[in-house]
Amino acid sequence: MLNAVSSLKGFEIQAKDGSLGTVSDFLFDDSTWKVLWMVVDTGRWLSGRKVLIHPSAVISAEYGERELKVALTKAQVKDSPDVGTDRPVSRQMQNDLYGYYGSDPLWGGSMFGAGLYGGSMNGFAGGGMGAIASPLSAPAYFGTAAVQEAERGETNHHEGDPHLRSIAEVTGYHVHSTDGDIGHIQDLLIDNASWGIRYLIVDTSNWWVGQHVLISPYAVQGVDWSERHVRLDLTRAKVKSSPSWNPYNVIDGEFEQRLHNHYDWPGYGW
Repeated sequence: MLNAVSSLKGFEIQAKDGSLGTVSDFLFDDSTWKVLWMVVDTGRWLSGRKVLIHPSAVISAEYGERELKVALTKAQVKDSPDVGTDRPVSRQMQNDLYGYYGSDPLWGGSMFGAGLYGGSMNGFAGGGMGAIASPLSAPAYFGTAAVQEAERGETNHHEGDPHLRSIAEVTGYHVHSTDGDIGHIQDLLIDNASWGIRYLIVDTSNWWVGQHVLISPYAVQGVDWSERHVRLDLTRAKVKSSPSWNPYNVIDGEFEQRLHNHYDWPGYGW
């Protein structure tokens, strides 16, 4: 099942013994296109602290109540390593969090459990199963090389992870084909079984009025973070001739297969 990231912002995070705060953002790895952390605004409870919650902590969701329940206590979160609010999130900070919570950095299990969402979220409906395939499947910087760097003392605790990006930041970026601008990122669809970013939702209103298109990370040639735009290896004509998509329609395996066949993208194992 796919979910629009925007629909999850503002969800309250419920620990075993009370509220931790609300989801304000998500952080993803721009080399794997996988969501790694939920950024939780703790409000008055832990004023001034940035709290990162790993997806594997989520055990259930209540869409009507706009709540995500996590298998944590408030004390656990309060005593967790402080990532601070005045410096970027480094690899070492993330490793500290993984070690503290005992989380697996390569985890790719179900986001909400089976069947908790039966309809659309925030107007964007989803469907389809499976994780993003190689080479977008695993956040390699949490692998052996990163561990060895930390053991040798080569990891700078204050140096931000160059691959960790904010979804709030990338939303709104302009999207360029090989022969011109096609629109801007309006939202992202994530696979609730892997937390992989399955598609960019591109609003093409400045070029192709009234349309939205889905673009897989497979088509992304590069991201210019300073200029705030995404470069694709597609032409405008290829995008315009893609299977028509209505944001209010369910995305099923058949549609995804047609979409991937059109662009010659690898499949997701429908």
